[in-house]
Amino acid sequence: MTAQIIPVQTFDLVVFGGTGDLALRKLLPGLYQRFRDRQMPADARILGLSRRELSDEDFRSQVRGALHEHVRADDLVPDEVEQFLGRLSFLSLDATGSKGWPELGRWLADSAERVRVFYLATAPELFGPVCAKIGSEGLVTPETRVVIEKPIGKDLASARAVNEAVGAVFEERQIFRIDHYLGKETVQNLMALRFANALFEPIWNRAAIDHVQITVAETVGVGNRADYYDHSGALRDMVQNHMLQLLCLIAMEPPNAMDADSVRDEKLKVLHALKPIRPGRVDQVTVRGQYSAGAIEGKAVPGYLDELGRHSDTETFLAIKAEVETWRWSGVPFYLRTGKRLAQRASEIVVQMRPIPHSIFPRDAGEVRPNRLVIRLQPDEGVRLYLMNKDPGPGGIRLKNTPLNLSFSETFKVRYPDAYERLLMDVVRGNQTLFMRKDEVEAAWTWCEPILEGWRQSDEGPEQYGAGSWGPSSAVALMVHDGRRWVEPGT
Repeated sequence: MTAQIIPVQTFDLVVFGGTGDLALRKLLPGLYQRFRDRQMPADARILGLSRRELSDEDFRSQVRGALHEHVRADDLVPDEVEQFLGRLSFLSLDATGSKGWPELGRWLADSAERVRVFYLATAPELFGPVCAKIGSEGLVTPETRVVIEKPIGKDLASARAVNEAVGAVFEERQIFRIDHYLGKETVQNLMALRFANALFEPIWNRAAIDHVQITVAETVGVGNRADYYDHSGALRDMVQNHMLQLLCLIAMEPPNAMDADSVRDEKLKVLHALKPIRPGRVDQVTVRGQYSAGAIEGKAVPGYLDELGRHSDTETFLAIKAEVETWRWSGVPFYLRTGKRLAQRASEIVVQMRPIPHSIFPRDAGEVRPNRLVIRLQPDEGVRLYLMNKDPGPGGIRLKNTPLNLSFSETFKVRYPDAYERLLMDVVRGNQTLFMRKDEVEAAWTWCEPILEGWRQSDEGPEQYGAGSWGPSSAVALMVHDGRRWVEPGT
């Protein structure tokens, strides 16, 4: 059983980097699921591009293997797999040279009226040159969209350069800067929780909320991505995009409507309201760490420097105390935490309410704990609201902190599209609500850049933490100093 399906119009999707990891692991399996659910029209076409020399059948064989690796066996219906593969074609193309571009033009020549999507699953430094080639080859139509992945730049200047290069070819309405976190069901449910329930909006402010925690934890290390990651680090890889977008959805004011620009206008206001972290304050409100050798699920794993093979000050863990300087959020800290090789894989948002002003219950009734709303993004999407209840039974009142649990898998009993499936279909529809606008990207970099500069000026490098832990001890101290503690995922 699946969620409600609304078909999209016929489209051509051209994937630059069509034989790469992103395409084979996420994009093509996601498109198969949309084809299987009859959301993707039967006459839609998908073209993979790369520099490799492959026939159509070679490419289909490679995608067939990817489907068997990344799609649940129960979802692999042989007839449907072959029908989907029949939608695929392949061209060998040099993204910045001349090879393959005439053939691409001919492949698209008879479908100018269709929605045309160029997905750039390439290295970020190719975004500008590829878009320039698309423009010079005359492949842009009024119904064309281009999708670019993060990272969009490595700092404010490079982000602006990317935006200008892409914007020289495409109008802003045609540019889809994808952040797969915004496609997660629970992230979108934030809007419904906040703005479709009278229960939350009256208390969604400094009067009732003590603080907010956002944790994105991974158990994996950098592995064969060590060289790439060493030029990125946790701030660029996770905070500048994923985590600030989550913070915006928590902190934004109610938009006038659910159209793309109304939502993104409110997110932009949050980014502009973030209290700057100047280089002189960086050591007070940020903690950066780097994992050393340890154990994950009982298995010994090497440290970051062992995987990299050289010394580095790149952070694999980051905790930040952020503040939103608005009337609603004044005095409410937002604690962000992300890292690799942590104790478990989990992404959660914790909205911690303030304690009640006075307890009327006897001491032996038990501790009265503040209410807590936990929004779990992965691995088991759902929402929990922790409330104080009386433990059933005679003999007086015994209080217990218990959750009201909304588990998506248990409640809705349907298979709902994953993030990439949903976002790909939104691209076809032309719906930009869940995609970042140019000014959002640049505002996020404006806030992050002084942190990077503060680290460059600091005499201290990242603090070591053992793989399989919850990060450096200083991250705990960051909260303890404020009289708070991190809520471990699942508790």
